[in-house]
Amino acid sequence: MGRLDGKVAIVTGAGFGIGRGIARRFAREGCAVTVAEVNLPAGERTAAEVDELGGRGLFVRTDVTDRAQIDAAVAATVERFGRLDAVINNAWGGGTMKRLEHKTDEDILHGVRLGYMATFWAMQAAFPHLKRAGGGAIVTLCSLNGVNAHMYSVEYNGAKEAARALTRTAAREWARHGIRANVICPAAATEAYEAFRAMAPENAAAMLKQNPMGRMGDPEHDIGSVALFLVSDDSRYLTGNTLFVDGGSHINGVQWDPSLPED
Repeated sequence: MGRLDGKVAIVTGAGFGIGRGIARRFAREGCAVTVAEVNLPAGERTAAEVDELGGRGLFVRTDVTDRAQIDAAVAATVERFGRLDAVINNAWGGGTMKRLEHKTDEDILHGVRLGYMATFWAMQAAFPHLKRAGGGAIVTLCSLNGVNAHMYSVEYNGAKEAARALTRTAAREWARHGIRANVICPAAATEAYEAFRAMAPENAAAMLKQNPMGRMGDPEHDIGSVALFLVSDDSRYLTGNTLFVDGGSHINGVQWDPSLPED
């Protein structure tokens, strides 16, 4: 018997990276997973993997910058599976690598809409279903980029820190309904990390050297397992927390410092 048998979760941005890893980990524990992903082939692939690994997969093509599409993903989930027990706010769709003085309003608003508003909309859409189920779990993927104020990614940093505050507020307000809300700040070997390593190999190597465990996490087995804990009944008395699932990188204050051309 799986730890999530009978449970239903939505994972945004589950076509790649950490979202995909979480969906796969949940599936191994018998969870029904809605893959809310904008990329059609990637979303279909993950939903098929959920089925193959012992869960029940549903792909709903979802652009999380559109509130109506988030609402539709939640509605489709409840229609297919009859309930909703967990929401994993993971989706991110890129940002710009520029110095702060060169960021545009469009850069910042993109980050806010994707990293903060999408999380807010998903929480609001899920709330009545989580309440009706007698409680549930919200897990928001945030970032050490925001906690440590890494350079050149201010729209990402700001949106992720805002989403962290939002999640902690939900934990406070919705605890009376049995809804728990927690944050994971991960470090994982995702497609985005590999792109960063290709762009800034020296900085990537230096960061890895500062990681006490000496490696980047596995999206499924390292990050997904902690998300599983936060959604399962094992964490029924845990809410409002930020878990740094990063091999200890936050202890050392690992520095993100890719080189950019001088003005």
